[in-house]
Amino acid sequence: MKPTLPEASVHAHERAVAPSDEELLLGYRQTGDPELFAQLVRRYEGELFSYLRRYLGDAEMAEDAFQRCFLQVHLKCQQFEAGRAVRPWLYTIATHQAIDAQRRRRRQRTVSLDQLRNEETEGSGKLVDLLLSREPAPAASLGSAEQAQWLHEALGRLGRPLQDVIQLVYFQGLKYREAAEVLGIPVGTVKSRMHAAVAALTELWHRSHASSRV
Repeated sequence: MKPTLPEASVHAHERAVAPSDEELLLGYRQTGDPELFAQLVRRYEGELFSYLRRYLGDAEMAEDAFQRCFLQVHLKCQQFEAGRAVRPWLYTIATHQAIDAQRRRRRQRTVSLDQLRNEETEGSGKLVDLLLSREPAPAASLGSAEQAQWLHEALGRLGRPLQDVIQLVYFQGLKYREAAEVLGIPVGTVKSRMHAAVAALTELWHRSHASSRV
């Protein structure tokens, strides 16, 4: 049953008045209203925690980095420039907290994918699909679990700079310019690292599945 016009209008109005990320952050900065801050946290807690867990390979470290991230958002909200995109700004803070967590542990951690929930493997699927698109049918017959396991191991063989762009662009869906802002590098460098990462993964895929093409 279709909603009546008044009800449909109410729903459209509710969607229209949903505050933007910038409105939430600037509103919190101006008023100190904890509900505005809580809305921003709820809006990003899923994807930022997922990003941190992939980055650090440890759920407990990711949780700590997540809490520290939003503590920094609270402390640095006065430094936020109006008109700047909030999402890459949050990812920049989260990335810095992840790096700090690694320094506190005094050892480097590689990206861990094998503990992720099934619904969080979309990025790996897209990346494997890119590699499979260059392969004949036998290689494409691998199950999604096998593909994800192979990708997990292959990513571990890439350097951290290449892993970072894969994480941000493929797994988190950031645009090149947003990834560049997070990593503090030019957009051209993000693109070249992405091309290098895909080329390296393609070569590894060819080598590891050579028998499937025979």
